[in-house]
Amino acid sequence: MRPLGLGHFTFLALSPADLVRVARASGFDFVGLRFHPAGPAQLHWLPDRAGLAELSRLMQGEGIGLYDIETVVIDAGLKPDSLIPAMDAAAALGGKRVNTCADRFAGLADSFARICALASARGLGVDIECMAWRGIDTPQACLDLIAQSGAANAGYLVDALHHVRCGGTSDAIAAMDPRRIVSAQLCDAPSATPEGTEARIAEARGKRMLPGQGALPLGDLVRALPDHAVLSVEIPCAAGDRPPVDRARAIRRATSTLLQQAGS
Repeated sequence: MRPLGLGHFTFLALSPADLVRVARASGFDFVGLRFHPAGPAQLHWLPDRAGLAELSRLMQGEGIGLYDIETVVIDAGLKPDSLIPAMDAAAALGGKRVNTCADRFAGLADSFARICALASARGLGVDIECMAWRGIDTPQACLDLIAQSGAANAGYLVDALHHVRCGGTSDAIAAMDPRRIVSAQLCDAPSATPEGTEARIAEARGKRMLPGQGALPLGDLVRALPDHAVLSVEIPCAAGDRPPVDRARAIRRATSTLLQQAGS
């Protein structure tokens, strides 16, 4: 079975150190970490130098790696160089990717290209996902932006919820250049798309479900992914009060069942 990562957004209230401990206790292989705020004054966990050294020691001791840092919103107000501290921290921990989404604005392709260049200089790649309420709101729009930027280290992030809610299918994934699909994030949801932007945002940020609890075509999506695609779970849920380790173990079990059924 493929290695599986635990995205920070699943347990964003946990510090990176606590997330690493939860990941280790529940059978995950690596984590994603929120090192850059997704919006003004939003929660993020970029450590200082001492904290970075301590986190590195903990991750090595627990045998948990870092895959990506999440989620950078590329809008007209973002200065690409402001991402350097988060990228430097990710590189120091052995991270591989930077997770992004984007609005449409004049100069977007140049901004994305700059972000990709900064990442490349640190040995990182950049993934971009579509979101129905943002300017880059379809899988094809992500691929078009990657092509416009000319960035060799950029890829389309297959987030199961966003991919389906933005009109994506498993056939669309299978038809993509496999070099452009490096990462995927799994979760489940009902078949019906929520009505209106606010409802869609609420679903994405707090109503995702464990694989098998909803109706997304997860098996087909997983089978369509290239063999090299790295899998994580991103399942923020505002309901329930189970301890994080208990919930993480339930997520791991449900996802393992999905991957076994999908033959992955």
